[in-house]
Amino acid sequence: MSRDPQDVSPVFRIDVTASNTESHVTKRSKVAENDVADLLRQLIVGQERQNELLEDMLDQMNATQRQRANELGQWRDANPVLARRCRMAAEALSQVQTEFLENLTIDVKENFDNLVDGDFALNEFVDRYGPRLAHLNGVLQVLSQLSSAPAASH
Repeated sequence: MSRDPQDVSPVFRIDVTASNTESHVTKRSKVAENDVADLLRQLIVGQERQNELLEDMLDQMNATQRQRANELGQWRDANPVLARRCRMAAEALSQVQTEFLENLTIDVKENFDNLVDGDFALNEFVDRYGPRLAHLNGVLQVLSQLSSAPAASH
């Protein structure tokens, strides 16, 4: 029973033909080089496409930011007194936030061991400070955006 040499794994194949082995190896290496070159070309094409998509995303994000900045500028122009009051409120709340963060850090320092060892103490800490900090940051961000000077156009 004869087996087809192509059915055997290349690891177990031995070429015992009288042909020139150097030309056979050279053909294989040229094929491998061509395959590598083709793969590199495909990688380059993929990277170029990815760069194009990233540039499109950046353009879209910039357009959205410019539109938002224009809307805020129009709002500030239409409400100059309220914009100044937002600035004063943001400055005052910034001081409140600083004091709040000072108290938070003192609490962490004094209760570090309890916070590390006990879930109850950590949950109590997060419940006490987390929502307030998040809401305060949100209010400050809105006030700062509404009161900030318009950005210079590029």
